[in-house]
Amino acid sequence: MNAPRGETEIDIDGVSYRLCLTLGGLAELESAFACASLSELVARLKRLSALEMQCVLRILLAEDLEEESLSAVSPGVAARAIGEAFRAALG
Repeated sequence: MNAPRGETEIDIDGVSYRLCLTLGGLAELESAFACASLSELVARLKRLSALEMQCVLRILLAEDLEEESLSAVSPGVAARAIGEAFRAALG
C-alpha cells in the first residue's frame, strides 16, 4: 500500500486488498451516478444503496473480485473503506 499515492486497504474474507481513488476512478463514478461535478458526486455518495456501494468498491479496487466476495463485505467496513479512499486521495 502506498499512502502518499492515496491508497488504502480493505479486508475481504481475511485477504487485504488495495483501494485507490484515481482521476479515472472519479470519472467512472461521476458517470455511474450521473453527476456533473465532484461536489455533486460527494453529495450523492452520502446516500448509497448496498448495490451502489458494491459499484464504488469495484471501481476503487485495484483488481477484480468475484461478486460473492464483495457481497460478503459488511456495510460498515465498505463505508469506512470508501471514506478512507476518498480522504487519502482528496485530503
